[in-house]
Amino acid sequence: MNYDALVLGGGPAGSTCAALLAEQGHRVLLLEKTQFPRYHVGESLMPFCWFTLDRLGVADRMDEIGYQQKKSVQFATTDGRISAPFYFFQHFDHPAATTWQVEREHFDLMLLDNARDKGAEVRENTTALDFLKDDSGRVLGVKARTGDEDAFEVTAKVTLDCTGRDALFQRKHGWRKRDPMLNKISIWTLFKDAKRDPGLDEGATTIAYLPEGGWFWNIPLRNGVVSSGIVAERDYLYRPGETRDPAEIYAREIENNAWIKEHLSEGEQFGEYWIAGEYSYRAEHCASDGLVLVGDAFAFLDPVFSSGVFLALKSAEMAADATAEALTNGDTRATAFADYGENLCGHIETMRKIVYAFYDRQFSFAKLIRKHPDLRPKLTDLLIGNVDGQDYTDLSQAIAELADLPEPLDYGRVAVQA
Repeated sequence: MNYDALVLGGGPAGSTCAALLAEQGHRVLLLEKTQFPRYHVGESLMPFCWFTLDRLGVADRMDEIGYQQKKSVQFATTDGRISAPFYFFQHFDHPAATTWQVEREHFDLMLLDNARDKGAEVRENTTALDFLKDDSGRVLGVKARTGDEDAFEVTAKVTLDCTGRDALFQRKHGWRKRDPMLNKISIWTLFKDAKRDPGLDEGATTIAYLPEGGWFWNIPLRNGVVSSGIVAERDYLYRPGETRDPAEIYAREIENNAWIKEHLSEGEQFGEYWIAGEYSYRAEHCASDGLVLVGDAFAFLDPVFSSGVFLALKSAEMAADATAEALTNGDTRATAFADYGENLCGHIETMRKIVYAFYDRQFSFAKLIRKHPDLRPKLTDLLIGNVDGQDYTDLSQAIAELADLPEPLDYGRVAVQA
């Protein structure tokens, strides 16, 4: 079986790549290892997700479906004081100023069905086992298996690895490089009928601080459900001689933030406690001959500003455009994706600086705005995902007055064959 593009993974990155390439008339096969719908964390969308969703033709459907609207982000101190919310509409007069909190099992299925509707062939319950290569190392496709059936081979002019945190190519080729400072642990779960703030703040994402640089996320979903998670250093969560049970750790940490305690005490926890660790990474390269890494299969930054789905959608749109051009030109070597890698790494580095600042205990957004009130619009631009064509040098310099910022990582570009 031979295709123009082979997409591995049916999450937001994979579905976006498949839809955009199929829409342009390319023969696309998408392989997804699970059967949708399936649970996934990462429910909060940044406002600039709207632009990719609009290009996919699904932005209007978001309100029709009835996802919880998200109009702002706010911060809560350990004693329960709330910051002035960052209301997106005060800064940005556009439909994107209202975004959404989504159940990923439903949202991801919608995007996968959209790829089908646009002409992509989709095979669920199908696992990519290994990559096929020629003698030069060029990726030709994959060996895969559907369920318990015999393995089969698929070839394509371009293979797009959108396998999420599984990061199939990274894992098999030792390309994963963890961020030198962002080694956090997350524990998260769901609550039913927890307290919600009234009016415009009903759907706000709340980042609630914990001691020693940790924090809670509080993401209100529809039907009375709240996604609640803790992010902190391993040594903070798992203390010598104390419990390692996630439910007990959660109960302990709820007591360490007054706002969280007030809001969750009215609700009832249900379902699992999930745990993830050391999730901040970037691949050594974003592409090689015949291969492109997209979304979490290339890099994951940090959950703090809900950049995961945004970067998945944004990188997928960028990768699909680069792939379409490469297919048109008949040149799918790594060099065809050089601009993709350079631009994507630039976007991630801009957001990485503000993530580092967030974890610096000397830094606060209030201090930054008091010292540089003229930079509040630019800060909001960054928090909503407005990364294209923006120069954030002055914002980074101002943040560097209050926090230690990282040097840009010197990897993540294309792997050029010798």
